[in-house]
Amino acid sequence: MVSTAKIKSVDFYRKIPRDLTEASLSGAGLSIIAALSMMFLFGMELNNYLTVSTTTSVVVDKSSDAEFLRIDFNMSFPALSCEFASVDVSDVLGTNRLNITKTIRKHSIDKHLRPTGSEFHSGSTTTALKHDEEDDEEYGEGSVSLNGHSFDRVSHQYPIVVVNFFAPWCYWSNRLKPSWEKAANIMRERYDREADGRILVAKVDCTEEVDLCRRNHIQGYPSIRIFRKGSDVRDDHGHHDHESYYGDRDMDSLVKMMEDLVAPIKLESQMITSDNSSAKLATGLKRPAPVTGGCRIEGFVRVKKVPGNLVISARSAAHSFDASQMNMSHVISGFSFGKIITPKVMSDIKRLLPHLGQSHDRLNGNSYITNPKDSTENVTIEHFLQVVKTEVMTRSYKLVEEYEYTAHSSLVHSLHIPVAKFHYEPSPMQVLITENSKSFSHFLTNVCAIIGGVFTVAGILDSILHNTMRIVKKVELGKNF
Repeated sequence: MVSTAKIKSVDFYRKIPRDLTEASLSGAGLSIIAALSMMFLFGMELNNYLTVSTTTSVVVDKSSDAEFLRIDFNMSFPALSCEFASVDVSDVLGTNRLNITKTIRKHSIDKHLRPTGSEFHSGSTTTALKHDEEDDEEYGEGSVSLNGHSFDRVSHQYPIVVVNFFAPWCYWSNRLKPSWEKAANIMRERYDREADGRILVAKVDCTEEVDLCRRNHIQGYPSIRIFRKGSDVRDDHGHHDHESYYGDRDMDSLVKMMEDLVAPIKLESQMITSDNSSAKLATGLKRPAPVTGGCRIEGFVRVKKVPGNLVISARSAAHSFDASQMNMSHVISGFSFGKIITPKVMSDIKRLLPHLGQSHDRLNGNSYITNPKDSTENVTIEHFLQVVKTEVMTRSYKLVEEYEYTAHSSLVHSLHIPVAKFHYEPSPMQVLITENSKSFSHFLTNVCAIIGGVFTVAGILDSILHNTMRIVKKVELGKNF
């Protein structure tokens, strides 16, 4: 067996007997300073080890979402009715999609942005409607002209009141007029207002009765509204819940619509019977009219990664709009590109770079309000957005994707119907941020270097100080003798 003496011979740390060592005041001071230095440098090294470092590079966009880009939004338009609100998309490649509805939801809101009911289903506003052929045949004025006073009176007098809200300058109103008057004459002959009294066919000139049309939230001409007496009368302010007719506008279609409305009403009582199945028109021809003049539009669209436009406007293939009365003021609650980022993922992103993610939803909470009465008419609100994609690769190899954008907004006085337009321009490049991992072995090596280095330097300083003091004492003793 190997003797103990031989094992001791390889000892690198040979000990000096304690009674041969001498403690000094200067050595104690240096030891305290050395210990504090070790603690300070260890803290700095630990902080450096825990601090996240990243490498940033700019590369060509080859992201996983391929050639498409998702746009999520939530916007409120206090003066745009859901009845005609349309979401359109176009781009430089020629893509042109009008009135997107599959991924869009609309809710009627009041001027204070408060919802006034369930989701509003407006249906298609781009389908052309059937009209009678234009002819010079004479026709009488079969419908009754209403004003603000007479409207309230007849709406409480007749079980059914069908009203054509029109404008004399409107092309579609003039196309409807012959068919409307002919249908009104037929209904007056079949259901005399005095002897029968179950239905009244009327019309309102919105250029003359501005307040009445505004009260019924008329934004497109002509608008055919159906007012019902009885169960449709609301308690608040005596207004009636009503429906809009979106069917064909030829005489036969109008007469059939009115006949279907009258059929379930008994002549004797002039009250709606319990079985009102015959009053239901074909699907899509009659829907509830908006009870307020505003609309909240939320949802998403998928667009190609090329410069394009997202446009919110009033659109219809069979209505006209008074551009001077259109107000496209809006409040943006949310507007972002790419996948929806959860708060947890966003916090992970900001852990890497605190300033990252601040432009992910730059438009959120912004209001763009105009008042046509106080400024020039026909105001279009445009937003110019430049979009850059950022990919973050964490130490756990988790890929986080987000789109940041800059936004510049302006008011433009247009010759056409005002719109809210978002010009977006995706960048062909993307920012790639990689989190650099730090090895624990490197941290441990630096800690050992700190301890050994401080200990060695302190020992050297102590030796220098001790020898200096000894020399000084010898010199002083030599002088004394």
